[in-house]
Amino acid sequence: MDELNGKMIACQILITGLIARVANDSRDPLRFLTDFRDEIKAVVKGVNIAGTNNADRVRLIAQQTVDELFSLMKPPSSD
Repeated sequence: MDELNGKMIACQILITGLIARVANDSRDPLRFLTDFRDEIKAVVKGVNIAGTNNADRVRLIAQQTVDELFSLMKPPSSD
């Protein structure tokens, strides 16, 4: 289980870095991040979760993970 958690954390870091890189290349990084976050949340809300007794719990954890990923990103500096 620890190995799986480690791989998930590594994937989260990789995805966060990729999103931040793309956002930095856009004209309005904050707007890009906001739009991207909203799209990801919509996907998580609408995805079909099969093979579990409690799909709502899995969906809640996925939503929390999305929120956590985006909370790690700070807005661009005003310098």
